[in-house]
Amino acid sequence: MKFTLRILVALLVLFSFNCSDDDDNSGNNQTANFPCVNGFANGHPCNGFDLMSHIPIDVLGGDGAEGNDSWGWTDPQTGREYALVGTSTNAAFVDMTDPANPVLLGVLPTATVNSDWRDIKTYNNHAFIVSEAAGHGMQVFDLTRLRNVANPPETFTADATYTEFGKAHNIVINEESGFAYAVGTTTFNGGPHFINIQNPTSPVAAGGYADDAYSHDAQVVTYNGPDTDHTGKEILIGSNENEVVIVDVTDKDNPVQISTIDYSNIGYTHQGWFTENMEYFLLGDETDEIDFGLNSRTIVFDFTDLDDPVFHMEYLGPTGAIDHNGYVVGNTFYVANYTAGVRAIDISNIASGVMVESGFIDTYIPNDNTAFNGAWNIYPFFDSGNIVVSDIDGGLYIVRPN
Repeated sequence: MKFTLRILVALLVLFSFNCSDDDDNSGNNQTANFPCVNGFANGHPCNGFDLMSHIPIDVLGGDGAEGNDSWGWTDPQTGREYALVGTSTNAAFVDMTDPANPVLLGVLPTATVNSDWRDIKTYNNHAFIVSEAAGHGMQVFDLTRLRNVANPPETFTADATYTEFGKAHNIVINEESGFAYAVGTTTFNGGPHFINIQNPTSPVAAGGYADDAYSHDAQVVTYNGPDTDHTGKEILIGSNENEVVIVDVTDKDNPVQISTIDYSNIGYTHQGWFTENMEYFLLGDETDEIDFGLNSRTIVFDFTDLDDPVFHMEYLGPTGAIDHNGYVVGNTFYVANYTAGVRAIDISNIASGVMVESGFIDTYIPNDNTAFNGAWNIYPFFDSGNIVVSDIDGGLYIVRPN
């Protein structure tokens, strides 16, 4: 029986490679190089996720590079899908339209020096890139240039650079308003630094918010949730090291704090994301696993009333790995869980206080320790269902729920 099973697994893997050789640029070739079989995909523990392909970190960033943040872009003209992957040395641009055969099109080197932190977001077919590298500012790159790469990989130059701040830990963009929010800069006490990017290659300083000090990460939305007092306003939810802050940033000259909320066992308030109906906000604390010996924890707040947010529940994962960045798509919360890889959590019964893991794939094979290795970020928003995973040690993994 074991011998027959091994033959079956080998045939499945061989079949996937043969299928991936097809010249299919439509994005419909979804055959994985490494399907999840008996709990493993090419040695990676998995449940319900296939490993479509992998590009190692030294290919993306060069010898000695490490991976960090990532994002994605779909070309509205061609429908092609691209992974935008941060490394300690550059931003790498990968055509992943055929997810089993991704192509590194080129890299945009760091504006100054290397850094462990680089963050990328998109707006109006442009990428906006910040880093904690000294004097880096914000690089702007026209993503439509990726349509015409003749001899990949190319070394690109930025189309513009915004220099009103030096380093930044992160950048947030509200694509509905056309404003970017750089956080963790040396301006506005580390609070959000507003930038009008409606003309992407001519970004304009638009003020900032300093009252709640350092902001590590944020989500900014044009609000259409249950609190009708704030419908249509531009709302920033900041993860500010030791609390969550809710700020009305509609008037850039006069941002107004709406409320703040904290929670028990605060380690480092790191990053969070709204449910799609904007009733709940799911928060990750980066060091509570280290400081308090918890399993991977997600704290959930009820944001039905933005003026009076309340604690709703917490979810503990199956390992002690540190949760990093998480995003909601429909009824699934996808979390980059460092050494435990990507975890998918069913939140369809979140109102009743129930969250259940529905699948995972572990990009970091050695262990699930409480340590800063493995999956840094994910991008789960492609219409194809393919998911970008940027891994500190491993580089780019393209995975897909099966």
